[in-house]
Amino acid sequence: MAIKLSTLNKYFVVDKLIFHSIDLSLYQLSAIIEGEEHYVSDESGALLRAFNLVELQKLAAKVNARETVLRHNSAYDEMIGGPEKIGQNTLEVPLSDNKLY
Repeated sequence: MAIKLSTLNKYFVVDKLIFHSIDLSLYQLSAIIEGEEHYVSDESGALLRAFNLVELQKLAAKVNARETVLRHNSAYDEMIGGPEKIGQNTLEVPLSDNKLY
């Protein structure tokens, strides 16, 4: 389910704003609102994507979020010979306002 950026800007506070690192230089945005994750789209309904994290941060600058993170999901287990992982191989790094925009 997607939510338009203009609608997201109207929320008082978003629980979590997630910048997804999809590929080497491709980022996508989602938001958790009242426990449900929504991908963020533009006015035409296309999901917001950028080749630069700061570019995507500029687009989401007006969103008031309690927590902002960069998330990367890896399909690979990094430890050879280690035990098999049961859950997802997800890394989340907290982001702060870098005031570059």
